[in-house]
Amino acid sequence: MEKDYRAILKHYWGYDDFRGIQREIIESVGAGHDTLGLMPTGGGKSITFQVPTLATDGMCLVITPLIALMKDQVMGLRSRGIRAAAIHTGLAHDEVLRILENAVFGAVKFLYVSPERLTSELFRKKLLHMPVSLICVDEAHCISQWGYDFRPPYLTIADIRRDLPGVPVLALTATATPEVIDDITAKLTADAPSAFRVFRMSFARENLSYVVRHVTDKREQLLHILRNQPGSAIVYARNRERTREVANMLETEGISATFYHAGLDNATKDHRQRQWTAGDVRVMVATNAFGMGIDKPDVRLVIHLDCPDSLEAYFQEAGRAGRDGKRSYAVLLYSNADAGKLQRRVADNFPEKEYIRQVYDHLAYFYQVGVGSGYNAMFEFPVDKFCYAYHHFPLQVESALKILDRAGYIDYREEEDSRARVMFLLERDDLYRLKGNTSDEDTVIVALLRSYSGLFTNLTFIDEALLAQVAGLSVIQVYMTLKGLAQKRVLQFIPQKRTSYIRYAQRREDSEHLLFPPAVYADLKQRFVNRIERMLDYATNDAVCRSRQLLAYFGETDSHDCGHCDVCLESTQHLTPATQNPADPETEARRMILEMLADGKPHPLSDLHALSLPYGAIEKALVALVGEELVTNDDGRLLMAFA
Repeated sequence: MEKDYRAILKHYWGYDDFRGIQREIIESVGAGHDTLGLMPTGGGKSITFQVPTLATDGMCLVITPLIALMKDQVMGLRSRGIRAAAIHTGLAHDEVLRILENAVFGAVKFLYVSPERLTSELFRKKLLHMPVSLICVDEAHCISQWGYDFRPPYLTIADIRRDLPGVPVLALTATATPEVIDDITAKLTADAPSAFRVFRMSFARENLSYVVRHVTDKREQLLHILRNQPGSAIVYARNRERTREVANMLETEGISATFYHAGLDNATKDHRQRQWTAGDVRVMVATNAFGMGIDKPDVRLVIHLDCPDSLEAYFQEAGRAGRDGKRSYAVLLYSNADAGKLQRRVADNFPEKEYIRQVYDHLAYFYQVGVGSGYNAMFEFPVDKFCYAYHHFPLQVESALKILDRAGYIDYREEEDSRARVMFLLERDDLYRLKGNTSDEDTVIVALLRSYSGLFTNLTFIDEALLAQVAGLSVIQVYMTLKGLAQKRVLQFIPQKRTSYIRYAQRREDSEHLLFPPAVYADLKQRFVNRIERMLDYATNDAVCRSRQLLAYFGETDSHDCGHCDVCLESTQHLTPATQNPADPETEARRMILEMLADGKPHPLSDLHALSLPYGAIEKALVALVGEELVTNDDGRLLMAFA
């Protein structure tokens, strides 16, 4: 069968052989074993479920929370002639039904769904008739309540497995501690968690240099790094407003930048991501909403202006640098104020129980739900309006709602996509008599008429990406054109928006009777505190190699010093000749060059003549340092990276 797998790999992807632990995972899945694959970002996870599925007659059900990743992988598979489809919240009911019917009749090889879809009665009924041969659970750490990104809908996967007896599961994640690994396998097969075969790929990234900079002025340090280290960059900031401020500051300073966060409409997000991916914009300033599923291998810098809540989040975000294997940098800018900010996040994420009860009461007042009623009632949740009415802050409200969700009182769905809708306000004949339209407006009107029916009688769901393809325009051009036509009263346009929903999972209780067991509050709060403490340990521990600290957190205890993080470079610079091998002049030359450049100033090549070592050794050491991108040589002027 290995020969068949390699033939599939060669036929569809053009590779001669697998890499890392791909082959071991594929063979395990192919033999029908439940399998867990631990692979770092860029490790080629998708191959491990795509290849074995193509070797069978059945279909692969892929469960992932990332809509952008769904769309990208479906497009990639279709471009290779492989039948694939995705069901997500942006689809109309008839489209969902069509995809499900196609899957039942074997017309879909890969079906991507969000974990929330697993709770749909329609989906569960159709799933029973699908020829599923493999279940793939992406971002599998989300199933663990002890993980940093727990998502309750993942717990439904165990029920799906009972509906599909005998179908193996492949769980994939890039961030899981040993404790979370045990929890993943237990949650996915509660009866026999030991049945899982676990394959680990080292999380070490030899080409990625981890750097922590203790600074007082993050703005100045950010500019210094971007000016001295070339290449594409991601700058992570804590909140949405800061992404805009930092991007504008960089533009003012002559560094091309844009910003990205979950509050932007999809057309804007897609446009900005394409700009950055194509290299038209150098720096993407973003919240943690950016990055999942991006395919840009030449990111040279990932800079964190603020500490993430956990080493898992930091490791995943930092790992988006250098996926092409070339020297890249992950830099954390840390100030004395960061410890206090991280500690305050505990209260933000786990507000007092009395506050949670108050939010529960205010929800009932907001929707006029009486005690003993409301079961299964669903409402749109405009968080800004709710907070204004009851004088709350959004962050604490959302945290309270998540705890109420975990406790089983409500179902809280955060910011699901609602598709754009259009209806013409003019009669068809009047459209043809319009004058003064721009060429884009005429093109979009024609594309609408060709693509959709019922536009003159009802608000009709549209797909702006499809409309852009038909019109030969970009998505952002279509969006702006539709807005312009709406202003002219040619049509009504309701843009795509992100809406949160709340459903009462049981009748409304008197808030005094609400219970929050340790598993949904106290235990999770303590885990959150522990993760923050480990994050602070990493930021402040300047004695142990950064890579070694990260790998130890994920259970790799036999790691070695990387040699190129800030800790390792600092120790190299302070080595004395007595501590080194005197018979190794190249090592000594390396030390002396780094020591010379430690002042952060550019040095001409002629300064190397002052080093009392054979020039051949100096030349070899310099070539190695430049090749490792620890030292830059700009027209005969030497400078240490991040000096």
